[in-house]
Amino acid sequence: MSVDSPQLWREANGRYLSARLAGIRNLFRKVRDDAPVREMDAARRGLPAPPALDRLCGAFGLSDFERDVLLLTAGVELDAEFAMDCSVAQGQKHASGATVALAMAILPKSTWTALTPVAPLRYWRFVEIIGDRPLSQSEIRIDERVLHYLRGISYLDVRLRGVELVAPPDDLPPSQQKVASEAAACLNRAERMDAVPVLQLCGNGVTRKRAIAAACCALADVQVHVLKSSDLPTLGAERAAMSRLWQREALLSNSALLIEVDDDTSTAAVTSFIERTPGMLLVASREPIALDRPTIRLECGKPSALEQRELWKTALGERAQLLNGHLATLTAQFDLDAAEIHAASAQAMSADAAEGSEDLATGLWAACRQQARRHIRDLTRHVEPAADWRDLVLPEAQIRTLRDMVSQVRHRAKVHDEWGFAAKGPRGLGISALFAGVSGTGKTLAAEVISADLQLDLHHIDLSQIVSKYIGETEKNLREVFDAAQDGAAVLLFDEADALFGKRSDVKDSHDRYANIEVSYLLQRMEAYRGLAILTTNMKSQIDPAFLRRLRFIVQFPFPDATQRAAIWSRIFPASVPTEGLQMERLAQLSVSGGSIRNIALHSSFFAADADEPVRMSHLLRAAQVECAKLEKSISPQEVRGWV
Repeated sequence: MSVDSPQLWREANGRYLSARLAGIRNLFRKVRDDAPVREMDAARRGLPAPPALDRLCGAFGLSDFERDVLLLTAGVELDAEFAMDCSVAQGQKHASGATVALAMAILPKSTWTALTPVAPLRYWRFVEIIGDRPLSQSEIRIDERVLHYLRGISYLDVRLRGVELVAPPDDLPPSQQKVASEAAACLNRAERMDAVPVLQLCGNGVTRKRAIAAACCALADVQVHVLKSSDLPTLGAERAAMSRLWQREALLSNSALLIEVDDDTSTAAVTSFIERTPGMLLVASREPIALDRPTIRLECGKPSALEQRELWKTALGERAQLLNGHLATLTAQFDLDAAEIHAASAQAMSADAAEGSEDLATGLWAACRQQARRHIRDLTRHVEPAADWRDLVLPEAQIRTLRDMVSQVRHRAKVHDEWGFAAKGPRGLGISALFAGVSGTGKTLAAEVISADLQLDLHHIDLSQIVSKYIGETEKNLREVFDAAQDGAAVLLFDEADALFGKRSDVKDSHDRYANIEVSYLLQRMEAYRGLAILTTNMKSQIDPAFLRRLRFIVQFPFPDATQRAAIWSRIFPASVPTEGLQMERLAQLSVSGGSIRNIALHSSFFAADADEPVRMSHLLRAAQVECAKLEKSISPQEVRGWV
């Protein structure tokens, strides 16, 4: 159709409807007049597409009598003169609606069955019987949505709460466009609407699956509306009513429905709605849903690294040339969708322009971290690293192992992708580590140092809060964490691994079996995770050696000896803290961990601030007594000899 076709169609459709109504009015007046027929034919010739009335009747299989009932009830609403003629025909002086008796009396080919609840007019809620009088005397009223549709005005039925129209994307990466084309071909192959298979779009990323669904429906020449599973009515009767309204809407507006399933919604409600709703349905979910209807599963993955690089170039325009290969580093670290890439580019370029900074690469890295962080912030505790390698006091062997971990994270794209290890399968490609040692020996500090060196987010996960007594809940919680962190390949620190590994035992009952499954699931996800995943434990000796073999690195954090304690004491106070007469060798005599040393230093600083004095050995002695009392540790005279 030309640009003017929609307006031309509405004008011609209005003339066609008026001619049809004039024909019904002549039945009231018992006038034989061919003018309405001539006007109707002339209007039809001027229509670039079929009129709304004919499309509706064809889509729902309405008979001539059912069509005329619609016209009768529409005329009452649209034309005051028509309504008065209707009243006169019923022997009334004031305007009123059309009754069942009137429709049966004046309309040709009238049949009583056409007005039963199971016949199309009432089944699809085109009309409603009003009042509690005998059926023949009851008023027939047209549904408002249908009335406007006949006039050529299309909108979404307001009773379909939560349903929204989705516009097709401007473009998609080739891999996602291929999925959309395959889905459209599946829709087009169906010969009947009731034979259309349900398309299940699986994978993570709501925005990505929505864009693919919209592109698919555009190729199939249908509109697509989206409904979140959380907006489905909980009561069966309400779901049934919504299903029928949607089916009517789908035929009126030539639309498909995309149902976005979240993990918290009961699949029973979703499957119930799908099973009773024929037509074009798409389901976006993490995993496929079991249905009795024919289904086709399509995986909706992220754009490939090459496609992401092209998206970056498009989003950055001419400024992409300033990055000197930095785009390869971005795509190796961050796995983002098209929308996230455009958002990160806009943020970085805006900040770059505002601050006059030439370091666009740094801004892009920070913007990518923010985009990747959006999905995980509610599942973990984000830690801002405040330490570097100088703050870490460990034996040289442990420091070397930690630096090896950083090196492997930094160069994993080259080894995995360029050198081909990833082509042999994802198993074992994840960089996983176990930090073992008693509390306060620097396990969390080491994780902070690593994340700061890599300029990656550090997310702290307390496994004691993840582990659930309900079967399957632990795996679900772990899956959410890993899936959410995947985009930015952040550093994940699973603290209190004892809560999970401590349950490992010989299989004596079902609880033991599921406990072992939970451990296996965690290690499986760690092996496949794109980033660095770290477990901490105080009980390495109780971990099954079979599990230890699946970890890339194991770092033992020893209790610090006197030399190491002296090194910790020498760097524990910030440079701005006033001190006087501190003797690091004597302080190192106290046998406590690095974490306790930090607590003692902090306590002593408050004692000194309260006395308006620099931190002295006397303040440290008092602080040490407080810390050791908390730990239920006695202090020997030798440990504090010479402190005061």
